Amino acid sequence: MNHAAAVIVTYNSEEVIGECLDSCLAAAGIDEIVVVDNASTDGTCTEVRRRKRVTLLINPENQGFAAAVNRGVRATQAGYILLLNPDAVLLCGIPEMIDACRTAAAAGGKLICADGAPQTGFAVRRLPTPMALAFEVLGINRIWPSNPVNRRYRRLDCNLDTPCDVEQPAGAFLMFRRSAWEAVGGFDEEFFPLWFEDVDFCKRLHDRGLPIRYVPQAIARHQGGHSIRKLQWESRALYWYANLLKYAGMHFSPAGKTLVCFATAVGVTLRTPLALVSGPRFRVFVVVGRLWRLAWRLLWSQRLDGPRRDSAVSGEES
Repeated sequence: MNHAAAVIVTYNSEEVIGECLDSCLAAAGIDEIVVVDNASTDGTCTEVRRRKRVTLLINPENQGFAAAVNRGVRATQAGYILLLNPDAVLLCGIPEMIDACRTAAAAGGKLICADGAPQTGFAVRRLPTPMALAFEVLGINRIWPSNPVNRRYRRLDCNLDTPCDVEQPAGAFLMFRRSAWEAVGGFDEEFFPLWFEDVDFCKRLHDRGLPIRYVPQAIARHQGGHSIRKLQWESRALYWYANLLKYAGMHFSPAGKTLVCFATAVGVTLRTPLALVSGPRFRVFVVVGRLWRLAWRLLWSQRLDGPRRDSAVSGEES
């Protein structure tokens, strides 16, 4: 129970999983590696099988990121779990993350780009507020990234060389104590297939008063967006907005939820002309209509179910 296991969720990750696994096999402090594959159609599983001492679990269909993480955690008895994206390569610092998790519920490390630059604004963030998500969906953060709301949310003034308590490390490189995962009931599998499940996990840890540490000695090189780039525009839009609304319904006050719903409706509308350039007109209007209905439904309900796992992939709304 005192050893650490890496849990890696893959989906068509053949291009990157090999280097990720090799770095885990060479890393001090990692005693076990579990890969959970969400029904890849490329050579991901073949690439994984080339490495010894790696446990491969294959889902017959895409179960979503949260469900795959939970399956991976249940497959090991390790006391410490390193959640790692397949496009991340461990460089150093796993023992330091383990030490941090002896007293904290979870710990994040420093993520860097291929050129060594830190991924400021991504590696560590504060938990989103209604205003932060409103600025996000309205595109204000993209047009004016240095605005005060975005600077606070993305911790743009954070010194990534200094250890500190944090609210939301990136799920791409996150270690947590098994007991903390059990205390909050694991990752919420209603966030399907991806986005906001790691934010929700950190929020539930925070609400229980369980501390999360940032450990700058732990470093991983991170490509970012590997699987997301393979999704069509309508899938990305439906998954991201629906799970954002789901998070708002779970964690915000009625006033905050209302702000996010109205901002989402306006933001989706503002993005429609650009979407029409890159996608079929009929599909764009269908997705925009569904997102409008999701925002409207959340206004009149306590929380939002969003796209279900049996319908999201096909684009049908529950």
